[in-house]
Amino acid sequence: MKILVTGGAGFIGSNFIRLILSRYPDYEVVNLDKLTYAGNLDNLKDVEQNRHYRFVQGDICDMDVVDKVMDKVDAVVNFAAESHVDRSIGGPADFIQTDVFGTYVLLETARQHGVGRYLQISTDEVYGSIRAGSFKETDMLEPSSPYSASKAGGDMQVMAYHTTFGLPALITRSSNNFGPYQYPEKLFPLFITNALEDIPLPLYGDGSNVRDWIYVTDNCDAIDLVLHKGEVGQVYNIGGGNERDNHTITGMILKELGKPESLIQPVADRLGHDFRYSIDCSKVRALGWQPSHNFEDALQETVKWYADNRWWWEKIKGGEFLEYYKQQYGK
Repeated sequence: MKILVTGGAGFIGSNFIRLILSRYPDYEVVNLDKLTYAGNLDNLKDVEQNRHYRFVQGDICDMDVVDKVMDKVDAVVNFAAESHVDRSIGGPADFIQTDVFGTYVLLETARQHGVGRYLQISTDEVYGSIRAGSFKETDMLEPSSPYSASKAGGDMQVMAYHTTFGLPALITRSSNNFGPYQYPEKLFPLFITNALEDIPLPLYGDGSNVRDWIYVTDNCDAIDLVLHKGEVGQVYNIGGGNERDNHTITGMILKELGKPESLIQPVADRLGHDFRYSIDCSKVRALGWQPSHNFEDALQETVKWYADNRWWWEKIKGGEFLEYYKQQYGK
């Protein structure tokens, strides 16, 4: 099988490529990535010499580029997206361009090439916030941020292409991922690396917002299963079943590193901050998937990875990241 992975130099995409190349030695993987600020070829240093792997730098919004890389592809897995809520609040245009128009380009090109499987990687944030219970795949989409709205727009296009054109498309919607190679603007890598440097951890509001956390390789396992065995035209929620509020997560990270809670620095809450995300994952579990990582063990592994791989994140936390951080948190 030849798979086109878009956004494969990012956090989840790179972990997925690594899984596919190790699990299916005869598969070919083409990685199309624009290499924006969060795309990083260091994420795939260990597989860049694999003869079944090829990297192409390009934008999913460029129809000509996408047309070329789509040649003789059996399946497309679209990870490419602008994905940080805070950045979408400051500048929604890039999110609409990549997450909506870029998805259209991929869908239309996949249709023209007769691709046998198209998998859209989405997020639980498209459902909005829920105080009690958990969202099912059939629930209404009520996104709260420009980011989640752009992802919902992409999802709706995917379903429209399936219904109208018969494109064999599927969607996965995962909860919050954490693990190695995550760009350090997100909670886990930001707080771990800040704590390692004894820099304050900027916690939104009172830290009571709740997320369901999933270790990235568990999500990749589920994506692989849906890609091969999922029913076309269907959506599959993927969650870790590890609901924790942000203050608890922060405390766990500090405890693991032996750092004081005095490093916690409350900051003004995010605009439109969703209180709680929770998804019902019985549908993907019925395919035979379940997470293989205990949350506490996975958190320890993640903390250790960032502690052991300063070479990876120290050069990121400068330049563009530092300017963004100062603008965001005033430090």
